[in-house]
Amino acid sequence: MKTPWAAMLRTAAALGVQPAAFWRLSLKEWRMLTERPTGAEPMRRCELERMAEAWPD
Repeated sequence: MKTPWAAMLRTAAALGVQPAAFWRLSLKEWRMLTERPTGAEPMRRCELERMAEAWPD
């Protein structure tokens, strides 16, 4: 299986990880940065709206 370096670098850039820092990451660190926590669901719009009302800025 070929490693998708280009896609991984784009993901790192989107996360704000500089290229030099990307190449120093261990596999475990990379997984922690990119994997969704088990059981975590994306925030629903109604939850976001409640937060925006509670903490306007």
